[in-house]
Amino acid sequence: MKMTEQEAWELDDLLTRTDPEFGPNGTGFLSRKEARLMGMDTLSINYLMTKAEADHKTPAEIIGEMVRERIAAAL
Repeated sequence: MKMTEQEAWELDDLLTRTDPEFGPNGTGFLSRKEARLMGMDTLSINYLMTKAEADHKTPAEIIGEMVRERIAAAL
């Protein structure tokens, strides 16, 4: 089944306005299970999940901050 152009724009709008969800039960974007599938090692996964929980952010937000810091340091 293919999305209509309107459905695609609505999905884009939804994903732009909301943060992905994660959870310890293996569901959601960048859950521990998903991170393992991406090839992340246990130390990295634990750091990411701990930092995200402590800062009340999503793992994607933490990764984004880390990437922006590395880009700024390289300039």
